[in-house]
This record gives sequence, structure tokens and C-alpha cells, in this order.
Amino acid sequence: MQGDTPTPDGQVADAVKDNWVDRWAPAAARPYLRLSRADRPIGTWLLLLPCWWGLALSMLHDQQAGWFDAWIAIGCAIGAWLMRGAGCTWNDITDRDIDGRVERTRSRPIPSGQVSVAGALVWMCAQALLALCILLTFNLAAIGLGVLALLPVAVYPFAKRFTWWPQVFLGLAFNWGALLAWTAHGGQLGAPAVVLYLAGIAWTLFYDTIYAHQDTEDDALIGVKSTARLFGDKTAQWLRRFLMATVGLMGIAVIYAALPQASVLAMVLALGGPWAMGWHMAWQLRGLDTQDNAKLLQLFRANRDTGMIPLVFFVAALLV
Repeated sequence: MQGDTPTPDGQVADAVKDNWVDRWAPAAARPYLRLSRADRPIGTWLLLLPCWWGLALSMLHDQQAGWFDAWIAIGCAIGAWLMRGAGCTWNDITDRDIDGRVERTRSRPIPSGQVSVAGALVWMCAQALLALCILLTFNLAAIGLGVLALLPVAVYPFAKRFTWWPQVFLGLAFNWGALLAWTAHGGQLGAPAVVLYLAGIAWTLFYDTIYAHQDTEDDALIGVKSTARLFGDKTAQWLRRFLMATVGLMGIAVIYAALPQASVLAMVLALGGPWAMGWHMAWQLRGLDTQDNAKLLQLFRANRDTGMIPLVFFVAALLV
């Protein structure tokens, strides 16, 4: 496996170089911020963008927008940062023995001894409680969905122990915001949000399979399952299927969301989102090399832009 060894000041091997945590955060806070992956912001984006998709399509659906929608967008951003941090902390608590045996993850705060399990539990609860404060500002239906989101979050770290498809469980957790933000705006869950949620799960299968290829050798030795190990040299074929599922399902979600009241121009603009997103995913496929860990990490991080593309089109559709 390719990977960096832990540095003396506790930096994590796959963190963004010269990130703000390692450069500017107080020394006492750094291990906890690393535990929350604050030094690797891509995960927050991947959790947040489906929230903003859901909010935008919900507004397109009923052709209504208000100041509270601005708070939904901001609240989702803060909540995504907090819940991503809480989820990663939970993941590292449950995986502390596994992480210590994998080159890429052994420098994480718990296996490297920077944070105790008890300290991590307290930190996880603090983040979750702050996120709950934000959730309680939404309507009751959204609050209920937010509480239900804890189930896939709790199960995900264990999925790789019993299924070859742990990325499905990650998708269930990471795209829940599409359901929540739609409901926070409209007051009830709608079919377009469910289809959008499924599109997000297909996208997660795409990007996290790429990510998981970094650890296939160590995972095989330990006995940890993943779609990367399952697909092997057929990974590119499977990624094409996930690409098509993402684009197709998102396109259906857009049509169902726009049909009641949106103009034809708005629908056409919104449909440009999944189309352009698909081209960006196809670009990733052209550069895929499952033996090059640096390239795999680069492609994985590129999915921030992948998820931002349809949002731009959805916002444009709202403005016409």
C-alpha cells in the first residue's frame, strides 16, 4: 500500500496538505478536529450537497421561496459539518482496531493515541447535540426524519463486516439530507425527494468505490469487505452503471419536481444538472487507475465539483 507515515505533530496521512487544522487550530483542539475530519473537508461537502439538492428541488416543486429557506440552507451546512464530525468520530471508535492495521488510517487520532475512546465519545455527543439544536428549528416532519437518520449512521461502520456492499449503507446515511431538506421546506416528504435520494445513493456507490480502492490490499488481509474488493478489475464497468443510475434517477426526480408548476424553460435548465453531472463522472472514469492511490484520492475529492454541478442548474431553474 502507498501511504505516508504519521508525522511527529500528529497529522493524519490522507489529510489535505497545509490544511487549517494543522496550521492554525490550537494544539489541544487538533486531535478532536482531526477526529471530525475537519482537515479533510470533502466529506462535509458530500453530506451537504444532497441537502441543497433537496431544498432546491422542493422550491422548484412548489414555486415558493422565503427567508426561512436561507436558514434551511445555512442550517444544513452547519449541521452537515457537525454530523459528519459526529459520524466520523463514531466510525473511528468502532474501527479503532481495524484502523491501526491499515497504512492509510493508522495515523488517525484514536489508533495513534492522540484521543482516548472516552474522550471521543464525549466529543461525538457534543457534536450531535449541537446538530440537534439546529434540527429543532425545522418543522416536525423534518425533525422526525433527522432523528431517523441516526439509524444508518449507527449501522454504517459495521456494514463492512457483514456485507460486500458497505457503500450502500454509506449512501443511505450521506444522502439523507435530500429527504430532510425537501421536507424542511415543504412540510412533508414527496416522491421526487425519494427518487433524488436514490440518485444520491448511486452517486455514493460511484465515488466511495473509487475511494475504497486505496485500501484493497490491507482490507483483504484483515478481511474487511467493500465494493472495491468485490468488483476488482470490473470496477470501471460497475462505475458506469452507477453513473447511469445517478443521471437517470436524478433526471426523473427533476421531472417529477418540476411538473406541477415550473415552466418548460425551468425544467430544461434543471434537467441540465444531471446531464452535466454525468459528464463530470465520465471524466473521472477516463482518469481511473485503481493502482494509483494518489489518483484515486484526487478523483474522490473531485466529487465536490461533481455534486455542485447539478446544484448550479437547479438554482438557475429557480431564477427563470
